[in-house]
Amino acid sequence: MRDLSWMTYLMLILASYRLTHLIVFDKITEFIRRPFVKKVKVETDSGTESKEVPTSMFGYLLKCYWCAGIWSAILLGTAYLLFPKVTYVFILIFSIAGGQSIIETFVGVNIKKVDFYADLKKKDE
Repeated sequence: MRDLSWMTYLMLILASYRLTHLIVFDKITEFIRRPFVKKVKVETDSGTESKEVPTSMFGYLLKCYWCAGIWSAILLGTAYLLFPKVTYVFILIFSIAGGQSIIETFVGVNIKKVDFYADLKKKDE
C-alpha cells in the first residue's frame, strides 16, 4: 500500500466529490443518464412536476449520489494507486473544481440569505 500524504488524500476527496456531482447532476453528462431514466409526472402541493426515475439498476447508480460516490472513490483511488503520475493530473483538476464548487455553493447560499433579509427589512419599513 502506498503512503498518502494528507494533501493527496484531501485532493482525492475533492476530486471524488466533483466527479460524483458531474455524473449525477450536471447537464453535460445528461446524455449518459438519459437512456437509463424515464420522466414521470408527480403530483405535489405546488402542482404537477416532472421527475426522473431510474429504469434499471444502472440508472439508479447514475441517479444515486451515494452510489455514484462510492464508485467514483473506487475509480479515482484505484487509478491513483496503479497510475499515480497520469491520474494525478485528473485528480488535480477535479479537486480544484470540487473545492471551487463547494466555495461557490457556500457563497451563493449566503448571497441569497443576504438578499432575503434585505427584502424582509424593506417590507418592515
